[in-house]
Amino acid sequence: MARYVCDICGYIYDEAVGEADNGYEPGTKFEDLPDDYVCPLCGVGKSDFSKES
Repeated sequence: MARYVCDICGYIYDEAVGEADNGYEPGTKFEDLPDDYVCPLCGVGKSDFSKES
């Protein structure tokens, strides 16, 4: 499972954890999030996330 970091605020979307508060179960891949997904902290879109290495 990968982790994706918001380039603006540093929020981390962890595929292993998901986002239960927003309806994304653990194991939900970042690529499977809807196109209109936004960072829960600052509101930017998926294009402003980078895969953590």
